[in-house]
Amino acid sequence: MSEPTASQRVDVAIVGAGAAGLMAAIAAGRSRTGNESQRIVLFDGSPRLGMKILIAGGGRCNVTHHAVSERDYAGATPPSIRKVLRRFTVEDTVRLFEELGVRLKREDTGKLFPVADDAHVVLEALLGAVRDAGAELRHPCRVHRIERDGDEAGFRLGTDEGPIAARQVILATGGLSMPKTGSDGAGHAFARSLGHSVTPLVTPSLVPLRLEEGHWIRDLSGIAVEAELRLRRAGGKVLRRVRGSVLCTHFGLSGPCTLDMSRHWIHAHADDADVRLELSWLPDTDADAIDASLRELGRRSVIAWLRERLPERIARALLERTGAEPGRPIHQWPRAMRRGLAEALAGTPLPILGDRGYAYAEVTAGGVPLSEIDLATMESRLVPGLFLCGEILDVDGRIGGFNFQWAWASGHVAGMAALQTTGRR
Repeated sequence: MSEPTASQRVDVAIVGAGAAGLMAAIAAGRSRTGNESQRIVLFDGSPRLGMKILIAGGGRCNVTHHAVSERDYAGATPPSIRKVLRRFTVEDTVRLFEELGVRLKREDTGKLFPVADDAHVVLEALLGAVRDAGAELRHPCRVHRIERDGDEAGFRLGTDEGPIAARQVILATGGLSMPKTGSDGAGHAFARSLGHSVTPLVTPSLVPLRLEEGHWIRDLSGIAVEAELRLRRAGGKVLRRVRGSVLCTHFGLSGPCTLDMSRHWIHAHADDADVRLELSWLPDTDADAIDASLRELGRRSVIAWLRERLPERIARALLERTGAEPGRPIHQWPRAMRRGLAEALAGTPLPILGDRGYAYAEVTAGGVPLSEIDLATMESRLVPGLFLCGEILDVDGRIGGFNFQWAWASGHVAGMAALQTTGRR
């Protein structure tokens, strides 16, 4: 790598201009007190900036959730996640965006969206704040490699615009989800090359699941229902329950409930191929209770009873798959037929083929362990001057704005700390 010129020397280089990187640039720029000559440069090589922000929440961007805790995340230990979340809370997020001219509203789901219902106002506000904070944005400008400077404290970066010498580096590259937005796993490679590890298992998360070819649920494409997904060991022990909207699709299952369950199924299945997923069409009701309700119907139509609880297409499909006879009074049904319907309603087995991959995943599960990070600053415990934030770390939240809140919090902590530590080196 050739020698950087004076104009190619910066104090803080931020690699990645997604949610975490933009927040880190804002925090770093605002933390400069009495030394405006310090240079903060943000690099991003994707064709279009902020794509994940623009497509989040159906183009409205669910900026955060009204109630966020460490229990909403997986990956690292809850106490570790809590330490970072407490450094920049939901209230801090709301205040910052209001300061930037973006008022947020709370919807029934608890998600906070911009009042304008337009993700563009979120991205434009962040970019404006980056400029106002005095940070420079190089885009499109891809970082190809990062090395420790052998002669002096700092780093050398190879970029599309030539070599860059940086005293500090913030990695905010994201993970592998939605590669069309620029997330290609380069951050993991950078972290490894600098001495960090990455969790053995890195997978899609918040991703739709595929059912085997010809499964009857695939014929119900477009129908959504409130249901519960249960992940069980072969012996019957329930490992995880998730309740919410399940969307039947031409390939299998999607919807918030499925997305929240996906990482748990993927990781459990990687550890034990015999784990199984089942769908309860009538949450909070077991097979015995359903069977008792069916017995009480007497001469009443079973399909009418089911219509009160489920969309008719699902009701008729369940009757057909269990061999039940909807035109026959329930008291004339054989016990095995009635019991079969009750068990299907309580827990239909789901033969999952796999997930739809990173192209359809909203986030990555796995990454650099938080045990390798000083959680007070997001600085590497292994590489002085290197900071990490956002999706590159082993933290992934459930659907609803939680991953954005992790990005805002971890990016803010990293940005605030980066310039404050330059003087120590």
